[in-house]
Amino acid sequence: MKALIQRVSSAKVEIEHTTVGAIEQGLLVLLGVEATDNAADVQKLAEKVCRYRVFSDDQGKMNLNVQQAGGALLVVSQFTLAADTRSGLRPSFTPAGSPQLAEQHYQAFCQACQTLGLKVATGRFGANMQVSLVNDGPVTFLLESR
Repeated sequence: MKALIQRVSSAKVEIEHTTVGAIEQGLLVLLGVEATDNAADVQKLAEKVCRYRVFSDDQGKMNLNVQQAGGALLVVSQFTLAADTRSGLRPSFTPAGSPQLAEQHYQAFCQACQTLGLKVATGRFGANMQVSLVNDGPVTFLLESR
């Protein structure tokens, strides 16, 4: 399981010109599910995303996590993160989880983050979405459950 996280001052997801999820300060989380991912991977990655220290403290050091910084999460399903790009000029999606597994893990990830105390906005699983963001920094990290 992979999460591409971006520290944002704002982010939103639109479907057919309608905003379905939006946050101000926080993390945009693009979430990719692989076929071998399980419930333990979901929990591990949720905890890592929620506790990862990418926000500045009073001394300007990245010492605060999203909750400590008063931020929220915008979680968007992103199956292309599971692509194998090691060879050729076209991605292979063989490693990606099935739509059923991916949706189950996506929903469980969002619930786990809420249980950890965060406000979570979402896109819509499987939809054609337009994501807008203001990347603060820019600060972007790829986190993996394994």
